[in-house]
Amino acid sequence: MNIDDIKETIINRYQGLVPINTWGETAYFYNPGLLLKRGTYFITIKEKDGENDSSSNLNRKGVFRLSCGTTKKDFENLFKLKPHRPYKGGVIDGPYKFDELDTIIPHPVYGWIGWISVLNPSKLTFEKFLKISDNYYEEAVTRFNKKVRIK
Repeated sequence: MNIDDIKETIINRYQGLVPINTWGETAYFYNPGLLLKRGTYFITIKEKDGENDSSSNLNRKGVFRLSCGTTKKDFENLFKLKPHRPYKGGVIDGPYKFDELDTIIPHPVYGWIGWISVLNPSKLTFEKFLKISDNYYEEAVTRFNKKVRIK
């Protein structure tokens, strides 16, 4: 799948998202009506390495990383336990090849909070990713609603 098809699918599948482009990344926040400054993080698509995030080797031509949070249940079904928080500038511990294409793994930096990632997913892998992000979308909506009520 190409990055434009993935972006289009995300926008069409999930209502209330606001894409924000920064630092070689498109971050999709759930923020219907722009009621919050940013909204709640939902999905990111990163297209280049950053100073503290280069383990995916995104500087390869055409390589991008699709990431999203997961529910606790989904993360445990995929990987059993959440890894420990990495040291600043580091990556999570585990048997993961962070530069491998088309494999859903914990996010190299944010896996400790339940985020997953995949580099250049195939159609089949993207469909699996969407099933996980569907569940996380509900959590993003809930977090947003709590923030709006508190505001």
